[in-house]
Amino acid sequence: MSNITRWNPINEFEDLMSRYNRMLGLGRSGEGKDLFSRSDWTPAVDIKETPEAFSIEAELPGMDKKDVKVTVHDGVLTIEGERKHEEETNDKKVHRVERYYGSFLRRFTLPDNVDENSVKANFKDGLLTLTVQKAEPKEPKAIEVDVQ
Repeated sequence: MSNITRWNPINEFEDLMSRYNRMLGLGRSGEGKDLFSRSDWTPAVDIKETPEAFSIEAELPGMDKKDVKVTVHDGVLTIEGERKHEEETNDKKVHRVERYYGSFLRRFTLPDNVDENSVKANFKDGLLTLTVQKAEPKEPKAIEVDVQ
């Protein structure tokens, strides 16, 4: 299987520290922070491969397809969007907030054996499914140079 995303151990460490701080009710800097203002969530993604295509499924519960944008540029597939927080009202008392709101951005490096123009997207019940068809890898082309 071709590598679709590059592993970065620093990101995993930052994610671990962020989870630890959230568990303690702390912000990134260690100060108390209202979770309503957090905007650094990342949707969970599954990547699958068949002989014909790659499939990327992103969980986006509570979102509408108009709030999600998918682009492909220079071999990088980008999923971005924003989950908006519901308006607060004075007749509600909030006891706990565990869901994240705000903007997100996910990027995936596409392998060489895909057709970037074939990306299809489907959004249903909070699940974004992207399908990228495989293509024959581009054969390196030898150019003969006339030596004079």
